Amino acid sequence: MTNAAFEGLDSPVRVAPSLVANDLTAGYKGHAIIHDVSLQVGPGEVVLVVGPNGAGKSTLVKSINGELGLMSGSVEFCGKRIEHLAEEKRAALGIGYVPQVRDVFPLLSVRENLEIGAYRLSQKAAKERVEVVMDEFPQLRELAKRQAKQLSGGQRKLVGVARALVADPDLFMLDEPTSNLSPGVAKQVLNEVVGALASAGRSLLLIEQRVSLALEVATWVYVMVDGRVRFNGSVEEFSSRDDMATLFFGTVGGR
Repeated sequence: MTNAAFEGLDSPVRVAPSLVANDLTAGYKGHAIIHDVSLQVGPGEVVLVVGPNGAGKSTLVKSINGELGLMSGSVEFCGKRIEHLAEEKRAALGIGYVPQVRDVFPLLSVRENLEIGAYRLSQKAAKERVEVVMDEFPQLRELAKRQAKQLSGGQRKLVGVARALVADPDLFMLDEPTSNLSPGVAKQVLNEVVGALASAGRSLLLIEQRVSLALEVATWVYVMVDGRVRFNGSVEEFSSRDDMATLFFGTVGGR
């Protein structure tokens, strides 16, 4: 069966995209991990990228974020080409990113970690945003003075997500935000935080292994296998396909 059998078509009801990635090829030391990947995210959308381990999902978000340079392709954000910009300049334009690892500053307190996320804001606005985020995660207020290195893995992940929320980005990219989180906290992150950002008109690009949970907040789904997009379509289309398990397990288009 050809890859085309798994490729959905962008629905005409999707809003105009704020992020457009065209034919991205990227990798490490001259070795391409992702190949000709195209993706778009519109305001208010939660675009979910799923796939087996090694599919290139993290490489994709790193290439959009600017952490990893492109071999070919282009990235457009809010009508501006940004693939030539450094990572910090993309952040200044309103792109927030929470990596799967290295998501906190271990020697800083929880509050100090959150304050770093507010560097784009005025001092007054920064204080207000930190308080808003702590209201979203009351447990962080209890841990505000504790060094991040003293936190559990799940708590550190929560601080990383919260720090990115403080910056109030226009595009929010989360790379497996629920890893090391308890089921209850994972549901809070995805349903409350991700859902609230999307309803406020923010663009979200979500990499997540807990597919069933992520589908509760997602509006569009891309499936990646072996560095290529094998399907893109609505949550309804994704959920109605009986061949997705075959694709995930790698007997079609995978290893």
